[in-house]
Amino acid sequence: MKAGALPILFGKTVTALHCVGVGGMGLGPLAIYLAGRGFSVSGEDDAMTAAMRDQLAAVGVIVTAAGAVPAEAQLVVYSSAIAPSHLAALAAKARGLPLVRRGELLAEATRDRRLVAICGSHGKTSTTAMLVTALRAAGFPAGYVLGGLFNDGAVPPAIAGANDWVVAEIDESDGTIGNFSPEITVAVNLDWDHPDHYRKQADLEDAFAALFARTIQTVLVNEDCGLSARVAANAASRVNFGRTGDYRAETIGDREGIIELALGGRFTEGHARVRAMGEFNATNATAALAAAQLMGVNASFANLLSAYPGVRRRQAVLHATKELTVIEDYAHHPAELRALLGSLRKRTDGRLVVVFQPHRFSRTAQFKAGFAAALALGDAVYLIDVYGAGEAPLAGGTTADVHEELRRIAPALPVVYRHGDNDGLLRALAQGSRAGDFVAFVGAGDIDVMAREWLKLASSARDWDRAAETLQGAVSAGTKLKREESLAKKTTIGIGGAARIYAEPAGVEDLQALVRAAKMLELPVIILGRGSNLLVPDEGVDALVVSLRQPAWESFEPRADGRVWVGAGLRLKNLCGLAAKAGFVGFEFLEGIPGNIGGALRMNAGAMNGWMFDVVEEVQVMGFDGEIRTFKKDEMHVDYRDCAELHDAIALGALIRPASRAEAGDIARQIDAYKEKRQKSQPREPSAGCIFKNPPGDFAGRLIDASGLKGERVGDAEVSATHANFIVNQGGASAADVIALVRRVRARVNQAQGVQLEPEVLLYGKNWKDFL
Repeated sequence: MKAGALPILFGKTVTALHCVGVGGMGLGPLAIYLAGRGFSVSGEDDAMTAAMRDQLAAVGVIVTAAGAVPAEAQLVVYSSAIAPSHLAALAAKARGLPLVRRGELLAEATRDRRLVAICGSHGKTSTTAMLVTALRAAGFPAGYVLGGLFNDGAVPPAIAGANDWVVAEIDESDGTIGNFSPEITVAVNLDWDHPDHYRKQADLEDAFAALFARTIQTVLVNEDCGLSARVAANAASRVNFGRTGDYRAETIGDREGIIELALGGRFTEGHARVRAMGEFNATNATAALAAAQLMGVNASFANLLSAYPGVRRRQAVLHATKELTVIEDYAHHPAELRALLGSLRKRTDGRLVVVFQPHRFSRTAQFKAGFAAALALGDAVYLIDVYGAGEAPLAGGTTADVHEELRRIAPALPVVYRHGDNDGLLRALAQGSRAGDFVAFVGAGDIDVMAREWLKLASSARDWDRAAETLQGAVSAGTKLKREESLAKKTTIGIGGAARIYAEPAGVEDLQALVRAAKMLELPVIILGRGSNLLVPDEGVDALVVSLRQPAWESFEPRADGRVWVGAGLRLKNLCGLAAKAGFVGFEFLEGIPGNIGGALRMNAGAMNGWMFDVVEEVQVMGFDGEIRTFKKDEMHVDYRDCAELHDAIALGALIRPASRAEAGDIARQIDAYKEKRQKSQPREPSAGCIFKNPPGDFAGRLIDASGLKGERVGDAEVSATHANFIVNQGGASAADVIALVRRVRARVNQAQGVQLEPEVLLYGKNWKDFL
């Protein structure tokens, strides 16, 4: 049945066609089937997966660039996700080529065969795949068109076949179900769905009743679905399948991934083994075996499904250990979701954690109450924004609406929803996971990609858990050590994610133990002072973050020679106060800098024409190997806002020398004068300090102001109206907002002033060059 026996399509002879959306689970298998029939097939998709690309390439389907409809193409077929404004659609119209929908072409291309149509609201892909598996195992060479990919990539999602039968999954969502006249129709079940096309349930019932009426041989209906039975009541040749139907099957075993079925009624065999789990898969298998018998399969049913490979995104197991099980499933209707979660509940003794992505705004608006009721079966729920599938947002049809309904009916259920922040939600899921969790990623959008991304995060989280356990065992009880500690409140700008591991060592010995253990574990170590002059990324920091905030690091010890030993954790504000009380002059300029000694040494902090290293004589540091060294000032490489020796070491403290002695009251008055000046010239809102370094011979603030950027804003990040070299947090700014604003300010200043500003604020755990 190659080129010489091509079916006529829409009354015309067609030999070459182009598929728009060929990477999808509907159109991709159809393209493969058509290539097998002998058509010359090309296609395009801007979201092509490697798995589908391999299947297409295996049968010679040519994948083109977007809008590149080949000159020889005589017809263009498109998936339901393709908009009329798509480049290929416009190209086809310009050339006068027929444009048809996937369902329309499937009906035409199978019209010369005896079609077994698998239809219904839930389970049709699995049932189709089971029937295909049974036919292949029986050596029955029917053609088929699946609406998905088998888990076993060696089994193609479609073949042309070598007899007069073809099995195809029929989609009712766009109304093209009206084009089919099957030999056998298998209705797995019916529920009102696709309210964008079927405005009321009666419309859906009418569409299926008409399909059943056009069916030539047999309509096979699920006995447990009352709606199916009612709609098929007038079908001339209706038979039932189920536990007590015409084709009956009872589950007598369901363990370790194998269902044992006892067959009865019209079945000619008495037993079947199915490689699957759950009652609804038992129902799907019953329908598949009944259809195989109706098609004329004459083989033992015992093992036709014992090697069923399963279908991707249908209870696909992505990870399975004692600590964690992760699956993904395509369920996108409340009935599917309820059946899935009910089945999964029986399979786990741990928490059932559900990550759900609604599909289409219209469906979400219609069924949000049903979704909420089904999701309430979980022990914890994480909600992802609606996958629109080409639809515009609809009032009442957002994930926020599902979230609101779920909170109403199950107020005690832990529910996490972060609008527009899928990355943050996945991080929250990783942080909240527990040993023994069963995590189900559910939905018909791109949640399968998110599931795989999250597995990487979860795997990383378990590595960090083990690292934290090792570090905790290396230090004394006085050291504080936490996993996923938020850093936002530890910074002056109040922005940022969490540290994978955060530690406050009790003293020098514990700090040595931490850095040596971190080196052994190959963990990066980053020091955190009082959180000024830095920006923590929203995703947090993949490192051991060490902060010297315990009392042991806050020493202020005057020496007999006039110098003072100060610990790295001593706040600069406290240094000024203690020095004033002791009558030490020369440190007043440090008042108001929101940092500690360690941070001031690392950045050579300065203000009021004074710099930290103006008063430093010696610095004691600890390398990341745990070794302690002391540097004289003249041995160190100090520059504007930088000390090279502290790039890869931790400051433990410093010997500083006062300029002179004076009365405490006089020193306090000078501190107050600096404080007043600072308050008049710098913003009061949260900030990280000066955002850019001053270029040689000029001031960053002047350049930004001269470029008209005061008040410039991205989200809640704003260029201060008080001092243009400050970006302030107006309440809800994210690190992404600040980074975007930094980019904008740099570009505008460069354009207007011809000066390229460089950030002074550190991008904590990252490098600015990767973002600018």
